[in-house]
Amino acid sequence: MKLNLLSCNAQRPDRRAISKCISELALNMNESLSNELTSILLEGDAVDIEIESKNSSFCLRALRKLNIDYEIIE
Repeated sequence: MKLNLLSCNAQRPDRRAISKCISELALNMNESLSNELTSILLEGDAVDIEIESKNSSFCLRALRKLNIDYEIIE
C-alpha cells in the first residue's frame, strides 16, 4: 500500500518519534532516509512511502497518533 504523508499538525512535532515511525513502517527504509523524509514532511512538503498491506491498520493508527495527515494512494 502506498501512502502520501501530507503534513504534521502537532503543536510540537517529535522529530525523532516521526522518523522512527517512518523507518519502522515503510518498506526498504533506513534511518538516514527516514530522517531526511521527516525533515521534508515538517517543512511542509508531502512525502510518499510504501507500507506492507498486512500492517496497514497499525501503520495508519501510528500516523494518526503523531498527528500526521495522510492519503492512501494505492
